[in-house]
Amino acid sequence: MAEQLILKNLPFIRVLPAWAQELSYKYLSKTANLYIIHGNIMDFLPHKLNEGEFNFVKIQNYISDVLFGNRDIIVFYDRSSGINFCTPDMKQDYIQFMKNGNGSEDSDEEAIFTSNPVKAFRLLEKYFYSNIPKKMRIVLIIDYAETIIPNAEISHYSEEDRFCLVTLNRWAHDPIFTQGDISIILLTENLGDLSPRLVRAPATIKVFIPIPDQVVRRSFLYFLERKDKLLMDERLKIEDMAKITSGLNLVNLNQLTAESYQECREISHEYLRQKKKEIIESEAVGLLEFIESEHDLSMVSGHNFVRKRFKSAAKAIKSGRFDVLPMGYLIAGPVGTGKSFMVTAFAGEIGIPIVKFKNFRSKWQGVTEANFEKCLNLLKAMAPVGVMIDEADAFLGDRNQDGDSGTSNRIFAQVASFMGNTEYRGKIIWFLITCRPDLLPIDLKRQGRAEEHLALFYPETIEEKEHLFKTLIRKLDLKIQKVNIIDLFRRYKFDFSGADLESVLIRAKFLSAMKSHIFITKGDLDETIRDFIPPAYPHEIELQNLVAVLECTSREMVPKRFQNLERGKLVSEIKQLKILLGEKVSL
Repeated sequence: MAEQLILKNLPFIRVLPAWAQELSYKYLSKTANLYIIHGNIMDFLPHKLNEGEFNFVKIQNYISDVLFGNRDIIVFYDRSSGINFCTPDMKQDYIQFMKNGNGSEDSDEEAIFTSNPVKAFRLLEKYFYSNIPKKMRIVLIIDYAETIIPNAEISHYSEEDRFCLVTLNRWAHDPIFTQGDISIILLTENLGDLSPRLVRAPATIKVFIPIPDQVVRRSFLYFLERKDKLLMDERLKIEDMAKITSGLNLVNLNQLTAESYQECREISHEYLRQKKKEIIESEAVGLLEFIESEHDLSMVSGHNFVRKRFKSAAKAIKSGRFDVLPMGYLIAGPVGTGKSFMVTAFAGEIGIPIVKFKNFRSKWQGVTEANFEKCLNLLKAMAPVGVMIDEADAFLGDRNQDGDSGTSNRIFAQVASFMGNTEYRGKIIWFLITCRPDLLPIDLKRQGRAEEHLALFYPETIEEKEHLFKTLIRKLDLKIQKVNIIDLFRRYKFDFSGADLESVLIRAKFLSAMKSHIFITKGDLDETIRDFIPPAYPHEIELQNLVAVLECTSREMVPKRFQNLERGKLVSEIKQLKILLGEKVSL
């Protein structure tokens, strides 16, 4: 029976962690013998030592020492190291078996400890069958399982790959293996890297190891402190460090503290923030990007209703009321209204990290799913965290895409399922940003996913434009001569988006520099506005306005010119504009 960890000073591991308990229960049930352990498998795990002390070891040692107690026969295999054993006695017994002429024709050690999976599996199968009458408990741990049974079409498999897939499937269904107490454990970081035929087989047991939580990180930091390997700023406490390092595993923590120790540099809040960003972006292999904001919601001009909503959400997060927050936000509005800036300002308001998906898609089968699985696992560990998806209608697609063997459909289903998991309400906040919310599938913008629909529009009144002008001056840190901007707006009948006005101010700054002015003069601004021609795509902008109005869940958000527009007329105008722009219109 699997051992129980009983440590006096560490209540979080008085029993096995949840994933190890699950593995133990499945093993004791004698209903399966093939297990896939995935997730945070490259990390350290807590391991019992003498007299209540503990160490942190790799998963192979944890399975062999803690779960199976180094008893009977424990075999390790990977394509690089070949066959190996947990103890010298186990290894010697295997050598003796082979030398007795029971295994390979060639009984030298290089041959019987081969790294070739075909030869290795054949030798091990003979050895396992020979030990079944002895009622020996046997465990085979296969590391880097994705190199043995990769995720690819069967037609692309080599003969070696086919042999491994069939052998593992056969072992999984072999009653002699199950009743004879022979367990096969495959280790991989991402399920998406393995053959779906094996992953989805009913006889396969899948066990996920999560990234360690705050309690585990805290205990590991105390462990490092007792070894005098933790150099911290006196203003930073271990409790704070454990909280801030959400999303990092113990290997990451060890790396961070070791670098700090070698540099003789104390770990401060700023050092920790920067290192965490670097490590997670590195762990995500370019799949996630941290969005850092130097601004809060005070730097957002106009959009009073939306700002008020985000202010209220920030208050709820700061007070720990995650249960009252929406699962996610749909933020619509025409181009240039500052949708992305609004989200980053919200991040600056509450102090939680915001990440942005980069291109996780690949032309190679299985890689896209594996990349996305890795991203989702990181998001779970980093919570609370915001996830910004710009151009969401194009980025996420829908359930009915063709041309990539169903990869996009599976990714879409994975996104929809994850977004709707209420376990992460207020902990993982989704921000779907788009100027065409009508192209976003209903699956993602329904209640339970992107629940709160917010819309941003261009400034309409002179007062709104003046306020936007002053806000942009603060944001861009411009030195500008006092000017009556209202007169300029009226004189040139200047109708613009926030992006247009920002572009005008940057051009005015450039003109001022070329004239060697100390600050932007009234003449510089006048000349720039007079010369500026905003991009002309009126039909596209009007369509973006109308579909944003259609998504609004509050009348207060809607500009006055649209407030009295009947829904039927609104839908009719949208259809006419789509026809005008050559878009397909559903009847």
